[in-house]
Amino acid sequence: MQLRTPRVLLRRWRSQDLAPFAALNADLQVMEYFPAPLTEQQSASLIARAERDFEQFGFGLWALELPGEEPLIGFLGLMPVPDGLPFAPAVEVGWRLASRYWGRGLATEAGREVTRSAFEEARLPELVSYTATQNERSRRLMCRLGMVRDPDEDFEHPALAPGHRLSRHVLYRLPAERWRRNMLDACAADTRTRPGRKS
Repeated sequence: MQLRTPRVLLRRWRSQDLAPFAALNADLQVMEYFPAPLTEQQSASLIARAERDFEQFGFGLWALELPGEEPLIGFLGLMPVPDGLPFAPAVEVGWRLASRYWGRGLATEAGREVTRSAFEEARLPELVSYTATQNERSRRLMCRLGMVRDPDEDFEHPALAPGHRLSRHVLYRLPAERWRRNMLDACAADTRTRPGRKS
């Protein structure tokens, strides 16, 4: 059970992933828009949750591997939204990459494959993604995946204290129908006859 793109392998988790995953989750740059870095035990719990989701729902957070370069660079995948959030129930597409792999388009490439799988294979009606308002990097990725924000759905995260620097969150949505329409538009643009060159 795995997904592939030209550069990235999205696969299930292995025991040897814990050490590099814990290091990633302890990186203050990677965790800038989270309340705190994760302990090794919290990283292990996140892996265990991802694996439970795969068994229960048929989808989860994939471990990201760069074949021939690095066995684990982070995760990208799907998970049910916690019940306490105002837009639950929903399924979130989420990601986290080691900072040295930022800026290479890897999350966009993997994210597009995960959204394809979510709509074509899991037959989900919609995906959401959310983050702290200040997290411009993740917000740009949400837009590249075709997600759209409605400012009226911005919210205060219930797990954070009122007034916390990260409490204000933005919500982006991608309904299956919009994704299919985007794919059709992209296909039409790709196959459109180009004007011939003048000699």
